[in-house]
Amino acid sequence: MTDIKHHISDDLLDDYRRGTLPHAFSVVVAAHLSLCDDCRARHEACDMMGGALLNAAGTAAISSGARARMMAALDTPPPPAAPRASGVFPAPVMAELKGRPPRWRMLGGGIRQQILSADRSGSLRLLYIPPGKAVPEHGHGGLELTLVLQGSFADCEGAFRRGDVETAHDDIDHQPIAGPGEPCICLAATDAPLRFHAMLPRLLQPIFRI
Repeated sequence: MTDIKHHISDDLLDDYRRGTLPHAFSVVVAAHLSLCDDCRARHEACDMMGGALLNAAGTAAISSGARARMMAALDTPPPPAAPRASGVFPAPVMAELKGRPPRWRMLGGGIRQQILSADRSGSLRLLYIPPGKAVPEHGHGGLELTLVLQGSFADCEGAFRRGDVETAHDDIDHQPIAGPGEPCICLAATDAPLRFHAMLPRLLQPIFRI
């Protein structure tokens, strides 16, 4: 059993199974599931229940066009194998990195980031925070999911270690501080810009795309 205390909510897991979760959040959920025995078991149990319901629903006729598309899909070569986990990075993160190591960009104070994806539905980034360093205090314009891949951090919501996920909504203002020991590496997804309290982070926000 994994020693993970902060998990993905049932609502987010449901959206992930339905395929309605934006890409950035889906990657965080997939990475967490690869690390967390409990959430993976919940996810697989719901999949099995869905399969059982489909089996009980009986059969239905399909159109000739749908059948032709299905047969054509069977002849399509399979996609290349997805990258495997490497070091602290789970397979879903390595897929976003295209199988390569992170290319960090300095943010200041030793904190670094790499933006993995960004579109209208949200952004996904890796963060590297040296031990004892704090991220500027901020609030949120929407949802933020932060998964710890290495090290730890703590804030007003508690302490988070490898595999833990912090779910922050627009009612949470916090200042995560990396724990002692090894640097904290996190995978963070947001669907709106952060709301920084200090002037300097607000001025630099368009440059760093946070």
